[in-house]
Amino acid sequence: MNDIQPKHCGKRAFLKRSLKSVAAALLLGSFSFSVIVPSAYAEVGPPEKEELKFGFIKLTDMAPLAIAYEKGFFEDEGLYVTLEAQANWKVLLDRVIDGELDGAHMLAGQPIGATIGFGTQADIITAFSMDLNGNAITVSNKVWDQMKKYVPMKNGKPVHPIKADALKHVVDKYKAEGKPFKMGMVFPVSTHNYELRYWLAAGGINPGYYAPKKGDTSGTIKADALLSVTPPPQMPSTMEAGTIYGYCVGEPWNQQAVFKGIGVPVVTDYEIWKDNPEKVFGVSKSWAEKYPNTHIHVIKALIRAAQWLDANNNANRPEAVKILAKSDYVGADYKVIANSMTGTFEYEKGDKRSVPDFNVFYRYNATYPYYSDAVWYLTQMRRWGQIPDHKPDSWYKDMAKKIYRPDIYAIAAKELIAEGKVKASDFPDLDKESGYRKPQTHFIDNIVYDGTKPNAYINKFKIGLKGNQQP
Repeated sequence: MNDIQPKHCGKRAFLKRSLKSVAAALLLGSFSFSVIVPSAYAEVGPPEKEELKFGFIKLTDMAPLAIAYEKGFFEDEGLYVTLEAQANWKVLLDRVIDGELDGAHMLAGQPIGATIGFGTQADIITAFSMDLNGNAITVSNKVWDQMKKYVPMKNGKPVHPIKADALKHVVDKYKAEGKPFKMGMVFPVSTHNYELRYWLAAGGINPGYYAPKKGDTSGTIKADALLSVTPPPQMPSTMEAGTIYGYCVGEPWNQQAVFKGIGVPVVTDYEIWKDNPEKVFGVSKSWAEKYPNTHIHVIKALIRAAQWLDANNNANRPEAVKILAKSDYVGADYKVIANSMTGTFEYEKGDKRSVPDFNVFYRYNATYPYYSDAVWYLTQMRRWGQIPDHKPDSWYKDMAKKIYRPDIYAIAAKELIAEGKVKASDFPDLDKESGYRKPQTHFIDNIVYDGTKPNAYINKFKIGLKGNQQP
């Protein structure tokens, strides 16, 4: 694993060393003076732990961590951070639980899945949402050739968004021939799994159910399309080998398929659910309780990194792409990363379209950990059987409050506002925010999501478990 080692030249570190020298001088009676401590820091206090190690997976949406490191935002908070790429999402989560990592770039569903006990049981929390959007669904050239005849066209180009209705013809053909239609996603509790399932189901394709009570966690019960876990960097090569016929993943691995000429991204998650939450920064609950000030300082640095990434209509993105292209971070070709990070997205080879919000890190309150985001993931976990039994609405709300921590986020944001580093208008009303977004309407199937009414939402789907149904 590649380690990006901590820097030890931060302003706060310098101040701390200076104050220690002054303290020593005072003890020796050399001189005396008074120190005025800013009120904000009197409340929060310095980090209890300064040396930190954070994990990440090689995807462009780890950018807030890379930028907080490269631009010295961690240093400004008195934090000496090491960033370390992890082999896969399971290893990353296990190392946070075991304390080998202080925190990590996580799938939004990981803190939720761990807390409810699907897979690994552990109390993981998040006080920072890392980004919105950023994923896509790609199919092989062979599958695209079969799909394309069912896709509406205009001026010789496909009309977007492309719905899974077009893929259903292909899946039905495979089923009739007795062939399983296989697709890849990155983890059972990943946004990619739920987005792929959502898109497929909206087109009449059943992606299958989980049945943990029966010991079946394959997620393939009654499936028309069989979904399996594939690590993100291996997606293109696995599809090229014919092991899977398509996949849902973050960047740069959809654009990589275009550059390699082996596949076509057919729909982005922005088109499946506009401005959907994607990754979070996760820590164990015990770590957060042991190092509360450290946690707040980390969130402050990440907020500033997110602001930098979206500043001046993405003016910093070319520089961000250069940073992410380094082998220590994403390690992909500059052009591949730039294809999506700089506000465009290429579908079929040569069909490059403007998608300025493909990656959002700061605007639209992207960094705020909304309870309603957690509730959405929980509804999808119930829909597909990862939550095996019916739960009342109150359970969804209580679980969201246990895992998502806007209270911690608000402290960090208020500190930055007081320091003049960010504007209050960049955030929701931190004292009055309920944590629930207004009902969201921009889904590919036009179903409205109201996070305050999870069961009513679940009941709207034609495909999926509801009420007391079991797979």
